Amino acid sequence: MNILTFDIEDWFHILDNDATRTEKEWSGFSSRIRANTGRILDLLAQRGQKATFFCLGWIARNYPEIVRKIDEHGHEIGSHSSMHQLVYEQSSKRFSTDLRDSIDLLEDTIGKKVVSYRAPGFSITERTPWAFEALVDAGIEKDSSVFPAPRGHGGFPAFGVAEPAIIECNGLRLKEFPINIATVSGKSLIFSGGGYFRLLPYPVIRRMTAASAYVMTYFHPRDFDPAQPVLPGLPLTRRFKSYVGLKRAWKKLGWLLNDFSFIDLRTADARTDWDKARVLKHSTLTNTPIAAP
Repeated sequence: MNILTFDIEDWFHILDNDATRTEKEWSGFSSRIRANTGRILDLLAQRGQKATFFCLGWIARNYPEIVRKIDEHGHEIGSHSSMHQLVYEQSSKRFSTDLRDSIDLLEDTIGKKVVSYRAPGFSITERTPWAFEALVDAGIEKDSSVFPAPRGHGGFPAFGVAEPAIIECNGLRLKEFPINIATVSGKSLIFSGGGYFRLLPYPVIRRMTAASAYVMTYFHPRDFDPAQPVLPGLPLTRRFKSYVGLKRAWKKLGWLLNDFSFIDLRTADARTDWDKARVLKHSTLTNTPIAAP
C-alpha cells in the first residue's frame, strides 16, 4: 500500500529557525506556493494519481484558491495545523485552538468535512499523548503525525512497527498512519519524503519502495523548487538538510509516480482491515503507549 501525501506550506515555513518562527517573520518573504503547488497538481493529473494534501490553515486564509484548486482536482484535503508550530512547544489548550482554527478555515474554503491531520515536523511525541485526544475531540479520524524513530523533532520510537494502527485514548479511537521505515544493516532509514528523498539516489528509493508493504510519502512544494532563496539564520547542518538534492528531486518524483501506483489516505483507510490492526493504548501517567492485550 503506497500512500501519496503533500504538506502544503510555503518555502519559508521552516521549523526551529528564529528567522521563520512566526507569522510576523513570514510577512517578510515572497510567497512561492501558487506555482509550486500548481506544478504538483499538473504532474498528478498527467499521471492519474491521487493524494492527500495536508494544508495549513494559514494557506487557506491567505490563498484559499490554492486549497479549492486541490479539492477541485479530486484530492483529499487534510489539516497541517493552522500556524505551523511544533506540537510539543504548545500547551494542550493552544494546540486544540490552533487545530480547530485550521479545520474551520479549510472546511469553510472547500465546503467539506476535514477528517485527516498531520502535525508540523511530526511533532506529536511520547511527551504529548494528549494531542491524540484533542484530534479525536476535533473530529479528526485519521492521523499521520507519528515518526516511529528518533529524530530532530523528537520522534515516537515507542510506537513500534511502522504500520497502520489504532490509538486508543480514554475510550476514544484514532486511526494512525505513521511514516514508514526501512531497516538497513540493523539501522532505521527513512526514504519516502523530505530531505531523505532528496538526498538518496533514486535506485535506492525505488528498491526500498518495491520491498515495502506499506509506504507513507510526505513531500512539500519546496522540495521541488531549486530556485527558492536560502533562508537566513540556518546552521550549516540545517542548511544542508533543507537544500540538498533540490535540483534532482522533481525528476525523482516523476520517476516514482511512473514506477508505482499511489493512493490517498481516505482510500488507504478503506483498504485497511482495521479489525486486524494493532490497538495502542497510552497512559496519561507515563506518557508512553503500550500494546493493548
